[in-house]
Amino acid sequence: MYARRRHRYFALMGLCIGLFVLAWSVVRLWSVPVAVGMCVVAMVIPPVAAMVANRRGPDDRWWDDPSGDPQSDEWWDELDGRKRPR
Repeated sequence: MYARRRHRYFALMGLCIGLFVLAWSVVRLWSVPVAVGMCVVAMVIPPVAAMVANRRGPDDRWWDDPSGDPQSDEWWDELDGRKRPR
C-alpha cells in the first residue's frame, strides 16, 4: 500500500515540475497566457499529491496500535478477524 501511494506521489510531483519547466521553456514562446495557465494547474498539484500520499486504503487501520485496554483490543481484533500475539 505504502509503495503504491509513494509512486503516485512522485508521479504527480514529477508532472508538476514537468509542467513548470515546459511552460516557461517552450510554451511561453508561443503563448504566455497558456504558460501561466499551465503554472496554475501545476500549482494545484502539490496539495493533491500530499492528499494522495496520505490517504488511507481500505485495509489500513488507524487503531492498529494496541490501545492499552486488553478487552478493547481483543474486541477490535475479533471484529477484524485478526489474532493478536499474546
